[in-house]
Amino acid sequence: MHDFPDTDNTQRFMFDDSDVRGELASLERSYAEVLAKHPYPEPVAQLLGEMLSAAALLVGTLKFDGLLVLQARSQGPVSLLMVECSSERELRGIARYDESLIQPGATLQDLMPDGTLVINIDPRHGKRYQSIVDLEGENLSRCLSDYFVQSEQLPTEFWLYADGKRARGFLLQQLPPERLKDEDERKASWQHVRALANTLTAEELLSLDNETVLHRLFHEDAVRMFDVQPLVFRCSCSRERSANALVSLGVEDAQQLVAEHSGTVEIDCQFCNQRYLFDATDVAQLFAGGGVDTPSDTRH
Repeated sequence: MHDFPDTDNTQRFMFDDSDVRGELASLERSYAEVLAKHPYPEPVAQLLGEMLSAAALLVGTLKFDGLLVLQARSQGPVSLLMVECSSERELRGIARYDESLIQPGATLQDLMPDGTLVINIDPRHGKRYQSIVDLEGENLSRCLSDYFVQSEQLPTEFWLYADGKRARGFLLQQLPPERLKDEDERKASWQHVRALANTLTAEELLSLDNETVLHRLFHEDAVRMFDVQPLVFRCSCSRERSANALVSLGVEDAQQLVAEHSGTVEIDCQFCNQRYLFDATDVAQLFAGGGVDTPSDTRH
């Protein structure tokens, strides 16, 4: 699947002389595959790209084994934005919106007024973690940066951009004191790298490679780059998951559903549009514990 590691990846970097680390995310192929599933209006495609970049950066920052889910909701033109990224850096995303309410050039506040973003971390082992971010900033970058300030975690700044073709993310994070113990020196070094990063334009981040971006911003600082970590679009839907949804209804409701749909229930994945079909024989087999590996022989 990782045919294009050069276009879809995250890359970490460190400052040798201060307690600051950073990460860059770049999505092209995976972003295109998410957008190919639905005809998103341009402002929605951009916002979804920013959210995909944010998820890729957060997975690298939070260090866990499992699934990260970002889910933003509002009563505005975009009612739902949802992005999932696994610790293996497999991404998928979707938006729900009312196209009639979306203006060209709409901002986050236009699209999701009074919105909230829920960050769910679902580790394979251990406790689930959830936090809520108010979408009050002018853009998603500002909202996430403000959240890290308010939640008293490590100070972290985000820069997120997307243009419908490429999605890019840039993150700086202040680490606990190690190289610089003096509080004033720490504060000065953090302000220094943030001020330089704030000179980066959307056009630069979207058009330049990581090495050029870092050289342009921090050529007077000692910056060490690490190996890239590939990202890929992959949907985690399956026939088995769809079957489990039917089983959860109970045998009577599942049978009734089949009858109401002329003998075949269609379950569509909202993320990738894959369609799974189940007929009466499949349902009987499911509740008899027969598994779901293949559609029954009665359907052609």
